[in-house]
Parts: sequence; structure tokens; C-alpha cells
Amino acid sequence: MTYDVDRIRARIPALNSGVSFFDGPGGTQTPDTVAAAIAGALTAGMSNRGRVTEAERTADDVTVAARQAAADLVNADPRGVVFGRSATSLTFEVARTLAHGWGPGDEVIVTRLDHDANVRPWVTAAERAGATVRWAAFDRKTGALDPEAVTSLVNESTRLVAVTGASNILGTRPDIAAIAQIVHEGDALLYVDGVHLTAHAPIDMRALGADFFVCSPYKFLGPHNALLAASPALLETMHPDKLKPSTEEVPERFELGTMQYELLAGVTAAIDMLADLVPGDEATMSRRARIVRSMVALEEYEDGLHARMRAGLESLAGIELFSHAPLRTPTELFRFAGVDSQDVYRGLAGLGVNAPAGSFYAIEAAEWLGLGKEGAVRAGLAPYTSAADVDRLINGLAAVTAR
Repeated sequence: MTYDVDRIRARIPALNSGVSFFDGPGGTQTPDTVAAAIAGALTAGMSNRGRVTEAERTADDVTVAARQAAADLVNADPRGVVFGRSATSLTFEVARTLAHGWGPGDEVIVTRLDHDANVRPWVTAAERAGATVRWAAFDRKTGALDPEAVTSLVNESTRLVAVTGASNILGTRPDIAAIAQIVHEGDALLYVDGVHLTAHAPIDMRALGADFFVCSPYKFLGPHNALLAASPALLETMHPDKLKPSTEEVPERFELGTMQYELLAGVTAAIDMLADLVPGDEATMSRRARIVRSMVALEEYEDGLHARMRAGLESLAGIELFSHAPLRTPTELFRFAGVDSQDVYRGLAGLGVNAPAGSFYAIEAAEWLGLGKEGAVRAGLAPYTSAADVDRLINGLAAVTAR
């Protein structure tokens, strides 16, 4: 399979600005097809979901299509796909709902590798319920999270384990399937934050063993919203706070208020874009099969480009690299001796290279690594990143850190 990055770049209007975007871990740039889908939904006749008027049917069709597209993306049942404003808000909602059944003697496991969106909701909910929070730590030297660091904490009191599919700050990819095997020997649930991983690899939440899998389309070419996938049977056992007239149906009982139909149209378009990263066989292959084919090709392309970026970074004087795990996404976190990371960030921006600095809401990981208030610089690849972009990043870093 040949990955044609120039073909992808031609669909990203923001690249016409001449900027090299290495801030994909914080949000990717938007293809023209996604923008057109959102605009088309906004300008079509649309009202609340129903099957009587054409406007109602449009909203309903957009929602059903987005659920199916999301299910194809992560290999889930579309009846178990919930949409929300953000992964953070969805996780808080699930945590609040599950915590209704927790109390003293129950335990929840979180990791120091995770984005705070997969830490604070669980910590907050557990503390309010009187449950105990246990912390799994990663290796500071490698950035790797050994499955045993998590599974050794699992016992008969464990109610839920929350772990990232890939660290948004280091790129580290824990062995989720190995963790799931131990978690499911008891009655605990596994909540996987797939926000960073979904942008870089094919996802099969069933093979991973995730009871819940959350991700954000704006990290993989889509609009600013989020989706949560779980089995419909599991969602049926959960009863979130909701308005009295709101439906009891799953998954709608978890979707508070009127959905952002235009963004759901954008979700479908973004997933169709992922399926078409490597074109061909559209008439004979299912969307799920095309997604897997394309994401395998993207992963191979990004691995090669990542090797180029890593070699370039290692050649720079005074650099300290924090990402050393054997399995990770094409994401690098680094800083330079004697140079404020915020100054590096600003210097690169002045050269038309976007690679921000900070802790990126992975506050536990940043503190565990001993990063200061300015944090470190993060550079991540996206489906539209080219070799020329990587060379521009390395040359820019050499220029802004020169003494």
C-alpha cells in the first residue's frame, strides 16, 4: 500500500498558509470535505430528530450515519456510540454515573501517564463516593507503562481501571489487551482513553478488551466533539442524571440536550476521509475494512517519518528527549539545556513551525517527569505531515536554540 501524502495535503486548506503543523496531538487541521459536510448540514433544512418532516429526517439521518461511522472506526456496535462535547465531559458523565454504585471499600485505578481527562473524573467521583484511588506509575527513564504496574493493583475491590491507549505527551502505547485480561478476571471495568491513539493506528476496541473507549474526532481530521463507545448492554445498566422528558433509550439517554448535528455530519466525513487515506476498492470493501487498510498504511508512513524526526532531534546539541518507550505514536517531548521551552515554542512559531510547549493537560505525567512550569516542547506527526515539514522543524530548532 502506497501512502501519498501530497494527495492528503491537497485536501487540507490550512496548509496553504505555509505553516508546518506539529501540533496535531492537540488537534489536527481540517480537510475540505469535512468543512463542506459541516456547512452542508448547517445550510440544509434541519430541526430536532424525527421522521415526520424532511428537516427532522435530515437530523435523524445525520445522527444515525455518524453512529455507524464511529462504530466502523473503533469496531463497536453503533447502538452503543454516545456523542458529546468533549472526551473530558463524556468521561465525567460516565464517572458520575458509575460512582452511584461505589462506596467505602471500593477501589479505582488511574495512571500517571494519562491526560487529566482520564484521571480527574475518576479521582473526583471516587473521593465523593468514599472509594479508594490507586495510582499506577510509568518508568521515568523510558516513558513506558508496564502492564504489571497496573495489574498488580487490581484486586477483588477494584471497580474500574482507567488507562490511556497512548500518552498524549509521550506517545507511549501501553499493552491494553494485557491489562484488560487481568482486569476482566474480576468484576472491574476498563475505561480506555483513545483520544491520542485513534489518530495513529487502527482501533479494535473489542480486541483491546475495552469496556469503554473514548476519542475525539478533532484529533483525526474531524470537528470539535467526542464519542464514547461501549456495549449497549453495559449502557443499559447505567442511569445518568437527565431531564424528565428525555428518552430512556440507549445511547440517547447519555446525550444531554439537542445534538450538534452539523458536527456529527463532520464526524462521518472525517471517518470517511480516514477510510480514503489509501484509495481503491470502495465498491467491494466495507468502510471498516478500508479504515483498517488506511490506518495500517498511515502507521507505516508515520513510523518512517518518525524515524527521520527522531534522528534529527538526536542530532541537536543540548536536547533532552523524554520519549523512549519501544511502542509509541509519532510524538516527541523534549527540551534544551539552558533554553526555556516557551522561548523555543515562540521561536519556532516565528519561523512558521507550530510545536507548542507545556504539560498538555497530562499534569500527572509532567510532574512525574519533573518538568518545570514551562514544561517541554511537543512535536507530533499527522496524516498530512511531510518529510519537508520534519526537516523544517529540525532546522528551526537548530536555529532557535543556537548559542
